[in-house]
Order: sequence, then C-alpha cells, then structure tokens
Amino acid sequence: MALNKRRKMKKEKKRFLVTHSNPESVVSEQFRTIRTNIHFINGKKKSSIILVTSPGKGEGKSTITANIAVSMAQQKEKVLLIDGAIRSPDIHSTFKMANQVGLTDVLAGKASFEEAVVSSKIGMLDILTGGTNPRNPAELLASQSMVNLLERVKPLYDIILIDSPPLLKLTDSKVMAHICDGVVLVVKKNKTSLDSIFESKRVLEFANTQIIGTVVND
Repeated sequence: MALNKRRKMKKEKKRFLVTHSNPESVVSEQFRTIRTNIHFINGKKKSSIILVTSPGKGEGKSTITANIAVSMAQQKEKVLLIDGAIRSPDIHSTFKMANQVGLTDVLAGKASFEEAVVSSKIGMLDILTGGTNPRNPAELLASQSMVNLLERVKPLYDIILIDSPPLLKLTDSKVMAHICDGVVLVVKKNKTSLDSIFESKRVLEFANTQIIGTVVND
C-alpha cells in the first residue's frame, strides 16, 4: 500500500509540470498565453521581478508559478525561480531537487547565491529553493538582505519569478510585494471567494505594487 501511494505521488508531481512533460497540450498552450501576456504588460523592461501569490491556500499558486517559469525557459529566456514560501516551501519537490541550502540560508549569510542556486536542466531555468526552516521568516523576507539579493541577481536574468505564501494568511507576501515590479494573483475557480479577491486587491494596492494580471486556475 505504501509503495503504491509513493508511485501515485510521483505521478502527480510529474503532472504538475505539464509544460515540461507535455509541451504540446492545451494546458501548456494556456501557460504560453500567460507568459506572453506577462511580457506584453511588462513592456520593454530588460528584466523584471514578478511575485506570484494567491488569496488563500490550495489555489494552485506554486504549480502555476512553476509552469510559467518552464514555459518562459522553453523560449530561450534566462529565468530564476525563487521559492519565497519559506515557511512551507514546495518548489524543490515539484522539480525533484534537494532543499538543504536555499533562500533563507542566503539571506541569513550562511551561503552565497552561487552556492545555493541550482540549474533545473530545463532550458536556462535556475531555481533558488526555500532553504532551511527559519525562525523569523517575515523579518528575513523584509530585510535589506532580500533587497540586496534581488538587486544583485536582477541583471543576470531576463525574468525572476517568486513563489510566495497566500496573501491573506501571512504577512510574507505583503512585505515582498513592494520590492517587486509586479504581482500575478492566482485564484481558484469555485473556491476563491469574490470577497477574498477584492481584499487581495486592496492589500496589494496598499503595498504600493502593480497587479499585472490574474490567473484563474480550474
């Protein structure tokens, strides 16, 4: 029973990266449309930092972020995907890689960016996992170290995507939003309430950040 469960979980993880496993599918084409729309809205900026968040849990935010990153990398873009959901990181699981050293370790001065960043081996997509569990996650994400890190790596990539925690549950996304160039809000069909969407919009506007788009996840 346990073996069958593990096999099932591995298959589910593979389906998460549909843009990689089935690039010709209808779903992959939808992610290419999202990628194109982000570029269109973003204009002629040479490099951008985009935060991806959702109002609450279970709305598919991390899966959406990972697939957008892969879709961009497939177009020969140099992409950095950062797992900013450091309380409960998941990007490393999606890409089947270790999470021994990551964002929290870089911010805490325990490792350099070069020591922590990992190639996904999908185009020019690099990944900075969440890292070891921190004692003060909100303080780390709001620190000058976070600002310095983004300023340093921004010129190295065409685009940087940050997967962040649910917006209305924690302060983490709010403190990161204002240091990014824009925010993509992921909502779940038949799950996310209109009140949550409007509250998210209000919170992001208060954080003085630009909402560049909303993705409705089926």
